[in-house]
Amino acid sequence: MSKVSLETPEAKTGGLPHEVRANDVAPLQVLSPEGEVVNPDYMPELSDDQLKEIMYRMVFTRTWDERAINLGRQGRLGFYAPVSGQEATMVGSEYALNKDDFICPGYRDMPQIVWHGLPLYQAFLYSRGHQHGGQIPEGVNVLMPQIIIGAQILHATGIAMGFKLKNEKRVAITYTGDGGSSEGDFYEGLNFAGAFKLPTIYFVQNNGYAITTPFAKQTAAQSIAHKALAAGIRGVQIDGMDVLAVIAAVREAAEIGRNGGGATLIEGLTYRFKPHSMADDTTKYRTKEEEAEWSERDPLVRFGKFLAKKGLWSDEDTARVKEEAKNAVNEHIKKAEQTEKMTVSGLIDSMFEQTPPHLEEQKADFQ
Repeated sequence: MSKVSLETPEAKTGGLPHEVRANDVAPLQVLSPEGEVVNPDYMPELSDDQLKEIMYRMVFTRTWDERAINLGRQGRLGFYAPVSGQEATMVGSEYALNKDDFICPGYRDMPQIVWHGLPLYQAFLYSRGHQHGGQIPEGVNVLMPQIIIGAQILHATGIAMGFKLKNEKRVAITYTGDGGSSEGDFYEGLNFAGAFKLPTIYFVQNNGYAITTPFAKQTAAQSIAHKALAAGIRGVQIDGMDVLAVIAAVREAAEIGRNGGGATLIEGLTYRFKPHSMADDTTKYRTKEEEAEWSERDPLVRFGKFLAKKGLWSDEDTARVKEEAKNAVNEHIKKAEQTEKMTVSGLIDSMFEQTPPHLEEQKADFQ
């Protein structure tokens, strides 16, 4: 695993004797952009059916994303953060978990919680601002996406503390972008997890920009993974466009967490092919050359080449999954649109098991 480490100051020129300096870290990669296995030692153990399922989910997610962008433009969804380009970090990390592990997402992390069990129509309800979008089914171990940047870091930390106090072999995983790693909540969560050796995975999807701010202006740190050093937890950096590297890293982090080894900070180097949100214009801050360079690392193309060489996937399979995804999106958006509209009194009732008298009085004003 590509883990951040320290070396003695004598190994560096310049610098005072009491200074510790971080080594360079090369991101873990299992597959090359051509779909060749370049690091067999970290090839995760997966059956042919599991490999095909992972590809199915990534193609489905890409198609769902493209359709959701159009639905947003039609006014049929509310806030929506595109995910194309980040399917490997999203699908791969969730696939590496157990269903009783807990996911605390940010606003771009809808795929993880849908694949973890949240019905797709509820994801659409959430985007539309409907209260039942957050009505999580029994046994689905997720929170709804957090809009406040970094707040989900603290949620996951608290949930992991609960797992440790109850001696449960479960982990909590949370996600943010490179911009979220500049928030105070990020450092507080890491510090707490380090002090109490919590079973938490902090997954930073470093897509190069905090909305329009490039990573180089976010921090002077050598990498986000290096920030684990100060918290006393593991820090690893991976190729976030390589779904097999993601699965390997998250599986390892989860196993360490479940067995009392503490938290891990994973930095996945990835890229969002679409805008930050539907109000964003990438031409203002990204070049076509940069976008073309990253498109050559497309996680679907890379993994697809790997599967094709094994005789497990074809263009016909991709077309079939795209059609299934389009039909599923149409079915679930229709269900979301047919859900009973929100009312003030209904919102109040859903917030309380026993409604306080003063709110009962207010409800009467809306009957």
